[in-house]
Amino acid sequence: MKLRQRYVLGGAVGTTVVAALMTLSAATSPASTSPTASPVGAIVACSTAVAPAPMLGHVETHFAFGLLTPFGVAFGPDGKHAFVDSLINPSAPPSRLTPMMDAGGISEYSVSGSGLVSERLGSFRESLLGMAVSPNGGDLVAAGGSGASVFSIPRIEQPNSAPSSWLLGSFSSQGQGAIEVVVSPDGNDVFVSLEDSDQLAVFNLKKAERSGFGSSDLVGYVPTGIAPVGMAISPNGRFLYATSEASTETGTEGTLTTIDLRRAEEQPSRSIVSTVWSGCSPVRVEATSSSVYVTARESDELLEFSASDLVSHPASGLIGRVQVGEAPVGLALANQDKTVVIADSNRFNANGATPNLAVVAAEKKSLHLLGYVAAGDFPRDMAVSPDGRTVVISDYGSGDLEEVDIGSLP
Repeated sequence: MKLRQRYVLGGAVGTTVVAALMTLSAATSPASTSPTASPVGAIVACSTAVAPAPMLGHVETHFAFGLLTPFGVAFGPDGKHAFVDSLINPSAPPSRLTPMMDAGGISEYSVSGSGLVSERLGSFRESLLGMAVSPNGGDLVAAGGSGASVFSIPRIEQPNSAPSSWLLGSFSSQGQGAIEVVVSPDGNDVFVSLEDSDQLAVFNLKKAERSGFGSSDLVGYVPTGIAPVGMAISPNGRFLYATSEASTETGTEGTLTTIDLRRAEEQPSRSIVSTVWSGCSPVRVEATSSSVYVTARESDELLEFSASDLVSHPASGLIGRVQVGEAPVGLALANQDKTVVIADSNRFNANGATPNLAVVAAEKKSLHLLGYVAAGDFPRDMAVSPDGRTVVISDYGSGDLEEVDIGSLP
């Protein structure tokens, strides 16, 4: 996993750069798919300045402790259970479980208004990172190594089932640094961001489950910028969005790439629709039918792009931005997409900054920071329950799983 360094100016780390917008090029006709697309649009400068805002009272949160570097989180189809992957702590192994060197674990928690309760844990040889659940609720997919592992949710939830029975199979590629994963709306394909190989890998999930997992499951690769991480699929299933932390090895400005999802399932190398600048080290993305939201970690901002403009006029795609806390990473949509919750990770321990959750109102193409909610150390990935009532967050640094009642947010 790449560790992108904090923006440096004049030899000083953490220097605030005055934000500036500068249009680099214009698009006057609808974009079309191409092997690659040079970034266009507005530049958002790097910064360590954070927005002042109050701590929000009366927000209901619960924590589950004792995990080791929890990363990916996902809800089961019933919304009453959440999955989180982490390393297995060798100093405190669960009963009847012998930890393995660098073993990864999947924990299942029951989720309710009264808190999080650990129900079961399985150990696996490979550490697992970002997670996603298939649209039919049957598969739990976790990024790791050069691809992803696919687990059966019914088997996980079967009482007293052996963890060895959970794993259906694994995907592998020629790349490295698998970090996040999404599943196509029809459940046919899995997309994995390969952070260390600057590309997305595309795998045929239905073929693998029908005929057995093997090398022929790899469809191909979507080229990206440097260190791709976050991915999201548009609600209509037409587009896949992917963030890259930089456009060159020495650059600081990252990108957001819009991908024709159906083309990516057949010709991934020729599926790019557009690429736009999206702040310094953009790392996560979420999408509604009209807007695409990106956390720019080294700009300390949440950015909003017009979903339609990313396809037809990408140079003018940036339509909103708001300063949040330090080093924002994960984000989640809540309150029928009218609220965005952001994990301000403070990953690099900036002076005077603390990790927290920023709560942003997103209505009528206007972003407004409402305030902050307490979090553990290095909040990272997020997942929202199917009924939209709960968001869970992996606090990577402090080893917590955090639950937030969305109904208690302003």
